[in-house]
Order: sequence, then structure tokens, then C-alpha cells
Amino acid sequence: MKIDRLMALTIYLLNHGKTSAQKLAEEFEVSTRTIMRDMDTLGQAGIPIQSTYGADGGFQIVDNFVMDRQLADQKDYASILAALKGLASAYTNKNINQTIEKMNLVDDHREIPVRVDLSVGRENQEINETIHRLEEAVKQRRVVRFQYTNNADEVKQIEAEPVCVIYKWFNWYLVGYYEKYKDYCMFKLVRMEQLTVTDSTYTKEHVYDENLVEHNDTKKNIEIKLYGKAKIKSKCKEYLNGAIVKEYENGDFEFHFTVPEQETYWYGVILSFGNLIRILEPQSVIERILRTCNEIGEEYRRIGENDNE
Repeated sequence: MKIDRLMALTIYLLNHGKTSAQKLAEEFEVSTRTIMRDMDTLGQAGIPIQSTYGADGGFQIVDNFVMDRQLADQKDYASILAALKGLASAYTNKNINQTIEKMNLVDDHREIPVRVDLSVGRENQEINETIHRLEEAVKQRRVVRFQYTNNADEVKQIEAEPVCVIYKWFNWYLVGYYEKYKDYCMFKLVRMEQLTVTDSTYTKEHVYDENLVEHNDTKKNIEIKLYGKAKIKSKCKEYLNGAIVKEYENGDFEFHFTVPEQETYWYGVILSFGNLIRILEPQSVIERILRTCNEIGEEYRRIGENDNE
């Protein structure tokens, strides 16, 4: 409906500032002529729209304009509340809980169809404490220093300007500006030790967006193809997050999935399946499994020989 689009246009301009007619047309899937008419309608309704022309032209709402009407309906509140409760389940934050209490006054939201539970993210109390310390460091714009063990088991001393803490890939991470590399880096909290919030403050403006995460996602992904026995079909789908590409009459199957090469989780899952699976590709994973099995066998043989002496 037009009224819904007009409201959405107003909110979009308040959030994004000056935007071209072409960009608005693409965003709302209408023609630029429709956007021009919508801008006229908003102006007639008392929304202070400013328009500029030229290469850098577009529409914007004057800076001192605020909307004092309720923009969210009950469905919106339910969605927001579900997101807030999901965040609250991941770590303890008094402000989030207070916001949830305020929103509960609007509606009790008993009928929220989708709920998010990230409570696994708060199972480690030490991580919870680290999150709070980093949160304060971000607010106070203080440099942090810590010892960090990377994926190659190299231990380094890091000094960084904290930007934010995010929960991604089932782990908590610090996004920080690393002066040594003149770039943004991601640090897994569970790999951090000896965290110190220093007295040094920083003046550089850091604005988080998804591009920071994507830019620093340097994990090399590989596609793995395996042959599995029927009895572990559901476990493959549950733990390896891939797809069955072929099924055989006896229930056995061929399964493909893509994972970060250096992550340990998927590798441990594969080993736990034992002889119920067989890796088809790539050869590097086959060789890695053979090495691991040989090393484990050698270790137990060595222990057995020592016990017999």
C-alpha cells in the first residue's frame, strides 16, 4: 500500500540521509517517477523534504526533524522483543533486560512465533566477564592489550582499539583496529588471555559495518565429499550442514559440505563417525585423516609397550 511505502520512505531517509531517486526506486522496487510523486506527497503532508540536483543530488529530510508518532505496531514490537531476548540469552546485560521490561509493558507478547536462544554463548563465565570489560573499553574509547593464540598456535601480544564485540559462527569475537597492520582484525575471545584495558584513549572514529567482518573473514573454505552409511544420515545433516546429493537403495548416501579448512569442529565430527563414512574428496583431507589415525595408533602402541616393560 502507498501509505506503507511513504512511511518506509520516511524512515529510510531518516536513517540514511541524502539518497538519490534511482537508489530509492531500486530499494522500494518502484519507478523513479513514483518516487518523485511520493516525495511531493510527503512534502504536502508536512515532512520537510529537501531535494538537490546534480551528480551528488538526491532527497533528504532536514536534520532537526524527528518523528514523534509511534512507528511500530504490535507485530514490530514482537519481532524486536524476540531479537532482544535472543541477545539477552547470549550474555548478561542490565540495560537489555531493562529494555525488555519496558517493551513488556506495551504488550505481553505471549504469541511470539519465532524465538532465538543463544544461551550457549554465555556458558563460559570467563567469556561473559571479558565481554563486559570490552564493552566498557568501547564506551570509554580505551586501547586494550592481550595475549592471543591464533589458528597456527602462535602466541602474540596484541594492542588494539576495540570497535565492538559480536557473536558470529557460534563464537564471540572482538572487532578491533590493529595499529600494527593499519587494519581491522577479528579476535576470538576464547583465544584471548591476560586482557588489560589500558589508560590510553584513541581518537580515531571506528564505525562498524558488515564489511569489516567480511573483509577479515580470511578462512579458506574447502568442499568435502563423503560416502556415508545410512545410520548416520541424520547426524551428517545435523552436524555438517551440507546436502545429500545421492542416495542408494540400501540407504547409504553421498554428502557434500563446505567448511573452513582450519576449523577443528567438522574434523572432529568426521573422526567420530569412524568407519561409517569414507572421504571421497579432496585428497588432502584423506591424507590428513590417515596421518591422524596413524599418530593416534602410534601413541597407544607406545603406551602399551611402556606398560609392558
